[in-house]
Amino acid sequence: MKIDTKCLHEGYKPAKGEPRQLPIYQSTTFKYDTSDEMGKLFDLEASGYFYTRLQNPTNDMVAEKICAMEGGVAAMLTSSGQAANFYAIFNICESGDHFIASSAIYGGTYNLFSVTMKKMGIECTFVDQTLPEEELAKYFKPNTKAVFGETITNPTVSILDFEKFARLAHSHGVPFIVDNTFATPVNCRPFEWGADIVTHSTTKYMDGQGVGVGGAIVDSGNFDWMAHADKFPGLTTPDDSYHGITYAERFGKGAYITKATAQLMRDLGSIQAPQNAFYLNLGLETLSVRMERHCKNALAVAEFLKSQEKIAWVHYADLEGDEYHDLAKKYMPKGTCGVLAFGVAGGREASIKFMDSLKFASIVTHVADAKTCLLHPASHTHRQLTEEQLIEAGVAPDLIRLSVGIEDVEDIIADLKQALEQI
Repeated sequence: MKIDTKCLHEGYKPAKGEPRQLPIYQSTTFKYDTSDEMGKLFDLEASGYFYTRLQNPTNDMVAEKICAMEGGVAAMLTSSGQAANFYAIFNICESGDHFIASSAIYGGTYNLFSVTMKKMGIECTFVDQTLPEEELAKYFKPNTKAVFGETITNPTVSILDFEKFARLAHSHGVPFIVDNTFATPVNCRPFEWGADIVTHSTTKYMDGQGVGVGGAIVDSGNFDWMAHADKFPGLTTPDDSYHGITYAERFGKGAYITKATAQLMRDLGSIQAPQNAFYLNLGLETLSVRMERHCKNALAVAEFLKSQEKIAWVHYADLEGDEYHDLAKKYMPKGTCGVLAFGVAGGREASIKFMDSLKFASIVTHVADAKTCLLHPASHTHRQLTEEQLIEAGVAPDLIRLSVGIEDVEDIIADLKQALEQI
């Protein structure tokens, strides 16, 4: 099936007489007839459901849809995109380990990696993703366990060179993890370019309506954990909490997601609510149609902004002449997303005046919504970062992140125009 059809038909496949729409299994627990039946579930000797903190049928069917869209072998939903990125790293890193991440990633993820995970004894080195391979290779250490980046960085909307980072990761025997939130599998499938694991904040385009927070992790099944057994003991040595199961041996290509579910979800419980998974599924059904409209509108808006004297600069990879245009055409020929970045001439104060003058474009923390919205990262999402960290992340003081919605583009441009006239 093509991606447009997968949005509608993968995941839940009703049999004769079953509900046409995805059922919501709003239950914490599941009944069994014998003690032995439930015991096998706890020992990972049988598949099934016993407690929603670990797995739920509604969640699993939505995860299966996302997995099919990305072209992976196994997937899981989490309570948020932050939880997805944390699990993705923590599933293979422990105290004393190290991983590499692009410095241009979302501010919340930057804080997670640089502050919270540092307290857990896991070190992250942030790198300039535009550096040549020979320079980036210098950041790898004997205890490096992963490389992390975003398909389209938030909020600087730069494009990750997948093939470069895949070569670096694999030449050092570690997986390449990509947050594909902004592009979605409709516009980019990182596994086809060498990524091993993909994460999502499903809160964004996948949901599309801003109704439910959530995340997802998808495994390609391509990384050979046993070939690098000494680096990943959590997957390649016995787990005492499950009677000595070795995940990579028992579950093969499903090892990574099985471990994340059986260990991390069991102990940390960042499960997505079945009700939210139901909302997410509704959003996924229209994702392909919405992404086409988002990209079309965003390009028109970017072209308008670029023509305005009061706009200092515009970054949008689908624009001819943008520094990331060639990478965008290579990895995302259908378009990138509806998010762009720009600066208002006059700096921070002029940017704030412009934002406060908008009529229907909303100032919100959210992004990648059906409705047009925007924020000023230096004052909002990245306000915890120092000036040095902001510069390292490429977040200029005047940067405005504009998430172009699916309204009539003439109305969006009219709102931007009248706000510029107030400066």
